[in-house]
Amino acid sequence: MFCFQCQETAKNQGCTIKGVCGKENDTANLQDLLIFNLKGIGVIASAAKAKGSATPKDAALFVAQALFTTITNANFDEEKLVDWVQQAQKVKKELYESVKDQVGSDLHESATWYSDDVGSFGAKAQAVGVLATENEDVRSLRELLIIGLKGIAAYADHASVLGVEKDEIFDFMFEALASTTQDLSVDEMVGMVLKAGEVAVTTMAALDEANTTAYGHPELTEVNLGVGSNPGILISGHDLKDLEELLKQTDGTGVDVYTHGEMLPANSYPAFKKFAYLKGNYGSSWWHQNEDFESFNGPVLMTTNCIIPMKKKNTYKDRVFTTGVVGYPGIKHIADRVNGGAKDFSKIIELAKTCNAPEEIETGKIVAGFAHNQVLALADKVVDAVKSGAIKRFIVMAGCDGRQKGRNYFTEVAEKLPKDAVILTAGCAKYRYNKLDLGDIGGIPRVLDAGQCNDCYSLVVIALKLQEAFGLDHINDLPISFDIGWYEQKAVAVLLALLHLGVKGIRLGPTLPAFVSPTVLNVLVENFDIKPITDPDADIEAMMQGK
Repeated sequence: MFCFQCQETAKNQGCTIKGVCGKENDTANLQDLLIFNLKGIGVIASAAKAKGSATPKDAALFVAQALFTTITNANFDEEKLVDWVQQAQKVKKELYESVKDQVGSDLHESATWYSDDVGSFGAKAQAVGVLATENEDVRSLRELLIIGLKGIAAYADHASVLGVEKDEIFDFMFEALASTTQDLSVDEMVGMVLKAGEVAVTTMAALDEANTTAYGHPELTEVNLGVGSNPGILISGHDLKDLEELLKQTDGTGVDVYTHGEMLPANSYPAFKKFAYLKGNYGSSWWHQNEDFESFNGPVLMTTNCIIPMKKKNTYKDRVFTTGVVGYPGIKHIADRVNGGAKDFSKIIELAKTCNAPEEIETGKIVAGFAHNQVLALADKVVDAVKSGAIKRFIVMAGCDGRQKGRNYFTEVAEKLPKDAVILTAGCAKYRYNKLDLGDIGGIPRVLDAGQCNDCYSLVVIALKLQEAFGLDHINDLPISFDIGWYEQKAVAVLLALLHLGVKGIRLGPTLPAFVSPTVLNVLVENFDIKPITDPDADIEAMMQGK
């Protein structure tokens, strides 16, 4: 195997024996083979589009979900990945048969390779994996595009589940996949990467539209951290539609529901507040789940990426269920919706009734719900605070949490920031400081939590509105600094979105991505002034000076 798509990758170079995430060699190779087949679908669809064909919607949705299942901590199940590869070949065949008169047969190998022999998958995967591209800089740009595309695909899939689909997103997915099979110039490849940033903004806007149309605009909410006396179900991941259906099916059962990890922001949506048995948030970010799931006592539903390997002495494996693109060996899986119906969560609910109530691991409340609509409702107050000097600077500390000790950096920054600085956050990075008592500035909390990682779009909207309010020419003229923690591919999509918007001076950590070669990094530094995080005190001093 060779995998370097996440921040934890071995020695910040690449995992070659077993993934630091827990992914086995064969699992990684099957994901590479799946990506290879998705490139083939992209080649065929792009060629057909150039001849005037419509966007093949079914193939596009499949590609989005298939890319999503290759994200870090989503699918550890080799049997499911074999099935994904076989489905990809089927989609590829059907798509080609429908457009072959237009596109001909002179296509890249990824579009023409088929095999019914599962035993051959491993050898083929090794031949077409990341290292098949020998030139380091070409490989870097291609993988930067693919990795960003995975984040876009995840957000596009979430939006699609809620009925919002945009052909321009799917067309770009096909175009981007196909481009990685072509001999493009460096400028053309850089152009594709920056276009991915543009499409990432479009996709996050589509998901914001989908979420707020379905569930209302998030609003300032105190989220309970304690537990009740009823048995409970813990829902983790990111999928709000799964939460909606679970809540409706739990009505009248005497079972409570709690959010975990990136599902915390769901507590701020008006549509979910009407469920009195949505009790609050339990535990911390994704990498604490071995402890959190043990003490919760009840069943756990993993809706998207964020599942991690279970410790051998765990007692909760039989209480975990997966759904959607998630896969884990030996774990019960909830099937997808059929013909517009809902998923069936009855097995989870019945199991919950037999379990003890959650063990209380903390008490109190945290404030959430500062998405763009809520913050803009306070816009006059915020602008006045900036003009008066009460707020000197906004620090965007969005992104991912992770296991490495180096991520204590973000806690230290939050603790040491001057009292006239406000933190804007989204994603699970918030768990490094969202339970600290950092106070407020004239009633404005010093941590404004916009929601999940995809809600970084809200932070962009807020920044652009502030730019407008102050009559500034560019977002970089605002008293705002970006200090981003990254871990996986959705964070890369967000980073590319910020680059597309022209944001400069972004600090990134705990390490810079291994898939960015020195030459490509130099391009990013020269054009966007991307820099690594360093010492909390030094970075705070520089950021407060606008450097």
